[in-house]
Amino acid sequence: MPPMAEQVQSGAVARDRVADSVVLPIGSAVNEQGHLEVGGCDVLAVAEEFGTPAYIYAEDDLRARARAYREAFERRGVDGEVLFASKAFPATAAYKLFAEEGLSVDVASGGELHLALAAGFDPSRIHMHGNNKTDEEILMAARAGIGHLILDSFDEIERCERLLDAPIKVLIRVTPGIKPSTHDYITTGQLDSKFGFGTGDATGAQRAIERVLASEKLELVGLHAHIGSQIFELEPYRLAIAALGELAGDWCKVVDVGGGLGIAYTEDDRPPAIDDYVGVKVDGVREVFGDDVRMMIEPGRSLVANAGVTAYRVGTVKEIPGIRTYLAVDGGMSDNLRPMLYGSRYEALIADRVLADPDTLATVAGMHCESGDVIVRDAMLAAPAVGDVLVTPATGAYGHAMASNYNGVTRPPVIFCRGGEARLVVRRETFDDLTARDV
Repeated sequence: MPPMAEQVQSGAVARDRVADSVVLPIGSAVNEQGHLEVGGCDVLAVAEEFGTPAYIYAEDDLRARARAYREAFERRGVDGEVLFASKAFPATAAYKLFAEEGLSVDVASGGELHLALAAGFDPSRIHMHGNNKTDEEILMAARAGIGHLILDSFDEIERCERLLDAPIKVLIRVTPGIKPSTHDYITTGQLDSKFGFGTGDATGAQRAIERVLASEKLELVGLHAHIGSQIFELEPYRLAIAALGELAGDWCKVVDVGGGLGIAYTEDDRPPAIDDYVGVKVDGVREVFGDDVRMMIEPGRSLVANAGVTAYRVGTVKEIPGIRTYLAVDGGMSDNLRPMLYGSRYEALIADRVLADPDTLATVAGMHCESGDVIVRDAMLAAPAVGDVLVTPATGAYGHAMASNYNGVTRPPVIFCRGGEARLVVRRETFDDLTARDV
């Protein structure tokens, strides 16, 4: 085949690879310059305008995933709520977008509650978690008129009874003894957990139910279980629902079966489809509880992770002959802690020349004073060079949420892209922000 024909064929394959990618935002493409586009925006142009590192989201992707969850409920005639698990992406713009899409929200702190209210969520569609809610958070939730408080301990029951002036609707969080295949740090449903009430006598879900039913300040209306995150198996959800069914009585009008659906962090990952995931939970609830309960689910990561990428600028290329090539970028563990915290795997690509064949094995390292500050180990990249814009896909969840000022680094901006228009929704921090709280 003539060289030009080979290049055309290679370019077509690369374009298809981007269009069909399971890790990049829906609608990602390669433009005429060979640059990556997200939400119709040239990533290089976005990086030039807003700087790097930057969190870049395809707004239509966020909306499409919200609708996929809501429509999966609607197709099955479910009376329920899809809750945005906002710890995954606690940005006001995200709260506002999901409120517009008809979702409810779960919050796990007073700060997240403040953001949800500021974004316009109806308080009755806000549901509050937390394994150690403070007096102030309990009062804030009650005064706001939130939908449900999810009780997590006997100490919390006592705090509520001491603090509240009027009854509040509550769910009891149950740890059903189910441990799915995922990282130990993000399993939450096993008996050895800091969350919720276990099903055995020692940890007392049944005792908690009896205690709350006798309370004048707490109106028990349902049960909750969340068994973990980044889960590809579906059978554990059925087991968790069955465990809730053993505890339920006539008082149980709401069943919240949590979140947990895994996402594709690499092209080899094949998580269940949203519709299949919702279907298993709906079937499980109907089998155990019938049609007389209101069902809630709590997707977070699967709503936002693949909708976002992080753009960096390559600052240094260090080749250690016979050992490794390091690419140092202008971010790292301050904007994506997951590789260091969980050993999470990501992919990377050079946004400047997406059509070029990857030819260089390199490790993408952060700029922080830690040897463990490595974002992607052993990535195949297309002739990486100083000044390139490097993108890590599937960083829409827990990047912004876990970002820090380690080494005095300012936290990145958040940009929403839609129809070729990029809009700033969270500005980059400045050095003055680092001293703004000093007294």
